[in-house]
Amino acid sequence: MNFIVLTIFPEMFNPFWEHGIIKRAIDRNKIFASAINIRDFAEDRHCITDDRPYGGGCGMVMKPEPLAGAIRAATKQSPSSKTILLTPQGRCFNQSVAHELASYDGVILVCGRYEGVDERICHDLIDDEISIGDYVLTGGELAAMVIIDAVTRLIPGTLGGKDSAEKDSFSDGVLEHAHYTRPRMFEGAEVPEVLLSGNHKEIEKWRLETSLIRTFLKRRDLLEKRPLSRQEIEILKKWCLDIEKIIQDQSLRGSDTLPGGQ
Repeated sequence: MNFIVLTIFPEMFNPFWEHGIIKRAIDRNKIFASAINIRDFAEDRHCITDDRPYGGGCGMVMKPEPLAGAIRAATKQSPSSKTILLTPQGRCFNQSVAHELASYDGVILVCGRYEGVDERICHDLIDDEISIGDYVLTGGELAAMVIIDAVTRLIPGTLGGKDSAEKDSFSDGVLEHAHYTRPRMFEGAEVPEVLLSGNHKEIEKWRLETSLIRTFLKRRDLLEKRPLSRQEIEILKKWCLDIEKIIQDQSLRGSDTLPGGQ
């Protein structure tokens, strides 16, 4: 997998390449990563990459000539790569899009700046536009790092376990189950007994249930969009029965009466 980042701040990426999973993936030749300075393709002696927008308005716009030169140079290096503009106007990045990008031979990530890029670049030289969320950053560099990190995790051989990525949150449409490690007791809270039992079938059942609980409490919208397995439906039905019993018991105790007879 080849990542080429087009940016006016290539030095931002040096620390990113040199740490953690990204460094390990580079060292193992699982990914190739580089940054191209857009300023190198500016046509004036001051290496200007922005100018005032036609029609007036606030801010500056990235000029087309340096961007076009940088994109063409990157495409020459990696002809089969997809060129992606990082912009708040793009489709929203998620785990599904990460899997899609991981299937490519490479991606060229164009980091926008200022108020945006000249529209003519989008028409002729961009294959896709991606946003990492409904908010605005000062530039696309952080977005590029987010995408590279998320996609790299999906490339076989980059993580510690062969199925680590498949068990991440969102990979199966739900949040990941709860995790525990040593010590067994921490500030009065103990690791669930089932995780110490050695019964792998029961552990998997517990993990599925905690995954559903966390998803229901934190991201209910994910369950609404996702087809559920028979086992998951049975777990949700059991919760319904348990909740109904709690409500019924409370009603029998007269809990609908306000405290103090109010």
